[in-house]
Amino acid sequence: MNILILGGTRFFGKKLVDLCIQNGHKVTILTRGQSGNPFGTHVKQLVVNRNDRDALEQALANTTWDIVYDNICYSPNEAQAICEILKGKTKKLVFTSTLSTYEVDGKIKKEEDFDPYQYQIRMGHQEEFSYGEGKRQAEAVLFKEASFPVVAVRFPIVMGEDDYTRRLHFHVEHILQNQPITLPNIDAKMSYITDGEAAEFLYFAGVTPIEGPYNATASGAISLKDLIALIEEASGQRAKISFIGGDEESQSPYGVPADWYMSNAKAEKAGFTFSQLEDWLPKLVATLVKQLQ
Repeated sequence: MNILILGGTRFFGKKLVDLCIQNGHKVTILTRGQSGNPFGTHVKQLVVNRNDRDALEQALANTTWDIVYDNICYSPNEAQAICEILKGKTKKLVFTSTLSTYEVDGKIKKEEDFDPYQYQIRMGHQEEFSYGEGKRQAEAVLFKEASFPVVAVRFPIVMGEDDYTRRLHFHVEHILQNQPITLPNIDAKMSYITDGEAAEFLYFAGVTPIEGPYNATASGAISLKDLIALIEEASGQRAKISFIGGDEESQSPYGVPADWYMSNAKAEKAGFTFSQLEDWLPKLVATLVKQLQ
């Protein structure tokens, strides 16, 4: 297949490119060029700022694609532009969305809990919305306006050794350095997925005939209390936890007021088998502890 990936030079996007190459597809990546090209001659690279509508349209002129993956769309304006530019140019778009499309209300989230087909569109740029609202608006535009099939893959927090956001690293480093961690609710459960499994599901979403929104998460959820305990066990050190106040540097990037996790039943019914969170999270924690000690 002829595949275009917007983004793709780091974290799970990089692993998606690797998967596509390994499966014999012809891959083009479209990036701003800030992370270089880690794939060499195995891919073609288009260096474009996707927010420059004219430059994006020019870069994609006279092209057609079997699948387009958009890992870097954060607003309705960006979604509308890609719908218009790719009209008649692709057989499918796979959009990287998020758990943040759902409210944090303590209930396990299913796809129908956010319906982009009925959501009122409010156009605007990325900076005009919160991360979650930007993704909700982008989904609404894609599903209502795209002339091609769309899959929106809703990921929870993605974990991995190469996570450039360093959110799990934050907790490991604070515990190792005896620094405080501030949490609003230590009993709140969350769901996670590895960067490798995220890439595998994106690939699956592209090459199988599914459409619509899909939650993609490892099976199971874990409380922040139990996640902290895994780090304590692996490091032999106790965490300093605070529940009120705390400066900005102590605020946990995983801090949520209530349970916030998803069901993956729809995706599993479509034929994808997810890992069990408990099978890999302790190993990942132990690896990071060893690296950062």
